Amino acid sequence: MWVILALLLALSSGVMSQDKLNVCMDAKHHKEKPGPEGDLYSQCAPWRDNACCTANTSTAAHNDSSYLYNFNWDHCGVMSDKCKKHFTQDTCFYECSPHLGPWIQDADESWRKQRILDVPLCKEDCHRWFEDCKDDFTCKTDWHKGWDWSSGINKCPEGSMCRKWTEVYPTAKSMCEQIWSKSYLYTTLPNTSGRCMQLWFTGTNPNKKVAEYYLNNAQQHQSFALTTLILMAGAFLSVMM
Repeated sequence: MWVILALLLALSSGVMSQDKLNVCMDAKHHKEKPGPEGDLYSQCAPWRDNACCTANTSTAAHNDSSYLYNFNWDHCGVMSDKCKKHFTQDTCFYECSPHLGPWIQDADESWRKQRILDVPLCKEDCHRWFEDCKDDFTCKTDWHKGWDWSSGINKCPEGSMCRKWTEVYPTAKSMCEQIWSKSYLYTTLPNTSGRCMQLWFTGTNPNKKVAEYYLNNAQQHQSFALTTLILMAGAFLSVMM
């Protein structure tokens, strides 16, 4: 009986893991469920076959001051185009990705109920982002919080100074992990590893297999722990009886 119960719990955890493989965050602009969006704009287009964003969201992601979050990229002078394209891609990834389930966490924030945490980012994506932004300027390390929003858009808070990118973020790792409150985890894994998420891709979305890998690992650990606990409890009760 105990073995059967353990197997049933393991199977149920597998079903829950599959639910996390294709899911949208409960956040400000995300769809309730992922699905095809044939008209996704420009840099968001790679997600057209299965997306958590709408066409309108994908268009707004490319605007300097869009209705999405009223976020001002030019808070320390005009951001260079080569740097800005990475933030556009980052926005597309965040808004459109249906394969972020393993890293979705509850968020105690007024504008969203869920967020991502420690998404393992491929080395190439992080380093290209850093290299293309290293000559730009910013006044803050964590862009999620601490801005002056009194004008309706984000401005540098009182007492802060605009500094060169590399003074705020000495390394690619510090930038990728700190800029969005640890949404991303820096890795040394290449984009061919199948173990890290890619912001940039063409063709079939490679991130599905990555999410599947992490979900399967988590499921195996969870199933083993549950089975061990149940069998130990069964053995204990057998002795007591």
